[in-house]
Amino acid sequence: MWKQWLVALGLVAVAVTGAVVYQNLSGEGAAQAGRERPPSAVHTVLPHEERVRDVVNAVGNLKASDAVELTTEVSGRVVEIHLKAGVRVRQGELLLRLDDRQARADIAEIEARLADARRQLERASRLRSNNSISQSQVDELKTAVDVARAQRQAAQVSLENHLIRAPFEGVVGLSDVSIGAYITAGTRITTLDSTEQMELNFSVPERFLGHVRVGQEVRGRSPAYPEETFEGELVELGTRVAELSRTLPVRARIDNPEGRLRPGQFMSATLTLQQRQALVIPEQAILIRGDETFVFVARDGVARRTSVTLGSRKPGLVEVVSGLKTDDAVIVTGQDRLSSGDRVRVLEGDNAIPPNRFDPARES
Repeated sequence: MWKQWLVALGLVAVAVTGAVVYQNLSGEGAAQAGRERPPSAVHTVLPHEERVRDVVNAVGNLKASDAVELTTEVSGRVVEIHLKAGVRVRQGELLLRLDDRQARADIAEIEARLADARRQLERASRLRSNNSISQSQVDELKTAVDVARAQRQAAQVSLENHLIRAPFEGVVGLSDVSIGAYITAGTRITTLDSTEQMELNFSVPERFLGHVRVGQEVRGRSPAYPEETFEGELVELGTRVAELSRTLPVRARIDNPEGRLRPGQFMSATLTLQQRQALVIPEQAILIRGDETFVFVARDGVARRTSVTLGSRKPGLVEVVSGLKTDDAVIVTGQDRLSSGDRVRVLEGDNAIPPNRFDPARES
């Protein structure tokens, strides 16, 4: 009998303990239910319209619109130099002169032969009028005059080749030629580059061919001037798409009035395909879950999850194609901890936007 009493007492103790625990848990649940979660403090901004660009980014190399390596066409000794690296020269300006005494003597000799040939032709023409000389002899003398004229022209060209002149306006490059040096035909004298406008050569992916056209805006940036943008426009399109890279070579012209850009320099290019006014919001407001892109909008003190379709991007901003209106207060801080329906408290006044987080004027 005493075992039965022990079992009964144990069951009673278990029942009492369960009742106490149940009452405690119920009390805690009721207390937690009575305490509401405080609203989350957030910052919001209103979408605004701004000009956005559909762009293609690429890298390319600069070259002068006109560039040449100046060489000599005749051999001779250098007697005069007007070369200074980095100096701009005018078209036709004398840069170097070779000793041309022999060329001048050759012209004088040919001039004398030409004069003699003309006198003989005049005498023969008078004799021919009374049939004292045959027509064939007169023709031979005419040929001699023509040959002398051609020789004089060739000698004049040779004389001019002793003078190296600038074929166009440009900037002179480095030179290793010195006064008194004897140089042979074909010797490189210096370089000459027209740098008022530079050509930027780069390539555009094949998928953009339907949107690329001459006259579109091109912006270039160089590591040498990281804080500056150089303006230009697209001037030429290639006729063939490269089979390996599937890109189309194109050429832009960049203004370079101060001559800071140099041929061969590396430059990144941004080609603007089209521009338009569009609704933009801070990039930091965007959230992505799987295939869905969305933002949280504060409405009547409650966060509402709103799906959006995005377009072009620019530093700190992103275009919203659909999903938002200009009066939607987009949450830009703390949104990663929100769920749709959560209560929020929008900070107003000077605290409306955290410092250094979003400044449309600075970003644009």
